[in-house]
Amino acid sequence: MESGERGRFAAELTHWRTVRGLSKRGLAARLSIDASYVSHLEAGRERGSATLARSADAELDAGGALWRAWQSNGDSLSSAAEPSESSSGAGLVVLEDDAALTFDGSHYHLRMRRLLRNDASEPVTRYLVRIAVDRHPDDPERSNALYRRTPLTWEELALEARCGDEPMGWTVKHDRDAFKEVWLQFHNPTRRFPLYPGQSAEITYSYTVGADKWGSWFQRAVRLPTQRLSVQLAFPAGSEPEVWGTETSLSADAVPLRTPPRRTGQDDRTVFTWTTLDPPLHARFRLEWRLKTGPDTKENVPVSTLSASQAMANAGIVQDGAPLLARPARSFDLPAEADEAQHVVGELLAAIERVRQLHTFGKGMGIAAPQIGIDRRAAVVLPPDPGAEPLVLLNARIEESSAEEDEQFEGCLSFFDVRGVVPRPLSIVVAHTDPDGTTRLSRFSRGTARLVAHEVDHLDGILYRERMRPGVLPIPVEEYRGTGTRWTYS
Repeated sequence: MESGERGRFAAELTHWRTVRGLSKRGLAARLSIDASYVSHLEAGRERGSATLARSADAELDAGGALWRAWQSNGDSLSSAAEPSESSSGAGLVVLEDDAALTFDGSHYHLRMRRLLRNDASEPVTRYLVRIAVDRHPDDPERSNALYRRTPLTWEELALEARCGDEPMGWTVKHDRDAFKEVWLQFHNPTRRFPLYPGQSAEITYSYTVGADKWGSWFQRAVRLPTQRLSVQLAFPAGSEPEVWGTETSLSADAVPLRTPPRRTGQDDRTVFTWTTLDPPLHARFRLEWRLKTGPDTKENVPVSTLSASQAMANAGIVQDGAPLLARPARSFDLPAEADEAQHVVGELLAAIERVRQLHTFGKGMGIAAPQIGIDRRAAVVLPPDPGAEPLVLLNARIEESSAEEDEQFEGCLSFFDVRGVVPRPLSIVVAHTDPDGTTRLSRFSRGTARLVAHEVDHLDGILYRERMRPGVLPIPVEEYRGTGTRWTYS
């Protein structure tokens, strides 16, 4: 163990388990180990095997961070691990990542190619693929209603995958209305072809989505170390396409691509190509387009009649009028109820993922346990700063508020059809408790202070309407013009 600290792997394991909302017991169950061993790992008293590190990386969907942290701690103190058939690709390097999207006037055809190298110490037997669509990215409620009526199906996708000349099998990890995840398997009914340490292999997969379900955007996320990333977009020349793009990282909001897409003509198509070398891990590159003629220039999808509050109710958010929202939530007895607290946090994080599919939260967002039907004093806040880690607040209470305040519009998931102007202090100090029982004092300012204060109000049984000035009423969301933007401060 490193002097003066637990070690990088221990810290990463704690971080990713918390982000995924798992208790130590929950993670132990997934890894088929004892919960006490997870405690030893996170305290740095045990290091674990290579197999365990890769399995934890896969279960927590850490994108290789856990595996790299384990490797950085030096040679294993335990005996050599046996190969694991559950290996997800931690230790993989993407030498070449080529994505090609072709629009034929009614359907988008996508072909992805990856040249992979296994830099780990064991065979890789599967590779994760994600497919996400959004017909109306600027109107999440409308998109959600569309996919509830006509969800994306495996039949229409017609997914096919190969490793070299060999067909690849695949198994479903997530199957949602507008989002799919599958494990591409390095085997088929007649042969196994794992990617052994030091070997390289080319995999390709393709699928098709109708223009009624695809939006005018295509995004590539860098989830593994990548040496070259290339995107090609092809449209009918008669559609007179225009293409632009942005880059988002963990430390910066969306900025224009550093180089413009290159435009060429090929037969009756207009083709745009964009390439970057050594893209940073966790960066997202988004290309968007506008066509003079085509599905993005006409309204061929019915407007949703589902209200914003109805959409939130369908996502499991308790709505205004429920008695649970009008009374203070019960505190946790920590550390005795640490596992219960971690379970509630996990439920809150899952709810956040559901509602983020329905709406763009440009100002950040938060959710409190009473809003998902749990009478406990827990809340999670996503700060407005891009890439900021979620704030987990247990037994939170405001201890100090600045005299200086401002007024901004707020929304509430429990009555999302309106927005209201709410005065809030520009700075607050909040007392909250760690799962181990340690009490902390944290200061928050401006947008984050507003979000935290809103959620602490929920824990006290207060809705923001009670904070509005006398005579001021909320306005319908249709009249609000700040969706997707950040609060402004002088």
